[in-house]
Amino acid sequence: MKVLALALQSSPHRLRQYFLLTKPRVVSLIVFCAVIGMFLAVPGMVPWRILLAGTIGIALVAGAAAAANCLIEQKIDALMARTRGRPLPLGEVNSLETVMFSGALGGAGLFLLYTLVNPFTMWLTFATFVGYAVIYTVFLKPNTSQNIVIGGASGAMPPVLGWAAVTGDAPGEAWLLFLIIFVWTPPHFWALALYRTKEYAAAGIPMLPVTHGAEYTRRHVFLYTVGLTLVTLVPYVIGMSGGFYLTCAVLLDAVFLGYAWLIWRDYSDVVARLTFRWSIIYLALLFLALLIDHYLIA
Repeated sequence: MKVLALALQSSPHRLRQYFLLTKPRVVSLIVFCAVIGMFLAVPGMVPWRILLAGTIGIALVAGAAAAANCLIEQKIDALMARTRGRPLPLGEVNSLETVMFSGALGGAGLFLLYTLVNPFTMWLTFATFVGYAVIYTVFLKPNTSQNIVIGGASGAMPPVLGWAAVTGDAPGEAWLLFLIIFVWTPPHFWALALYRTKEYAAAGIPMLPVTHGAEYTRRHVFLYTVGLTLVTLVPYVIGMSGGFYLTCAVLLDAVFLGYAWLIWRDYSDVVARLTFRWSIIYLALLFLALLIDHYLIA
């Protein structure tokens, strides 16, 4: 009885450790962008079955990819202050448990997408899983300073997955949403890398400030943010959105550009931290503006 009582008491803690393997904060932004893609794909409401099954399926596969990333990078995570508190470096779960958990989670998500959404979305989601968990984590991140740029393609897929879930297709508008996240990714992660440069260097990860120096990275944060500003105006130019989105995009871009300018010309770790945090808020608000505008002009 004592053993059973101890097991029951530890269950919430164990469940929390498995939950943390999925990187819930990252997955929540992924799912949010995927859901926005669903709603932008149709003039009216998304069918509830597609909305529910698509959201859960994409979330499960995204969580599985995050767990696989934690598995592969557990030794690196143990060396970095930002990640050493994750379940694997702490020994809260082991590698076999993580493999089984990731496989079960990903398998369930792909099955759900195939049976209740459509096969096209399932295959796109599977390709995204491979792109992040294998191509980015195994090959790109430890071997090239352009890891974030190239690997950002996987992270930019959620709105395409959402669009495909509703229509069974991925038209140009969906790929424009992809492009926004793709261009957003480098300044987002390089802001983080700038104030974590010593940790990345100690872990042997060739992030841009490690391989090319802080000045080069700061300049490219600004240049990519300029490029992002231009890309975010395209939905209005092609008639995909209206004045509400344009106004929001201009205001959000102005703040991001301000932070990027400070990173380039008046750098401090505090500015880099603020820029990283703002970039997350920025993306969420930009996609929310697209959603609101979509129903204003529908």
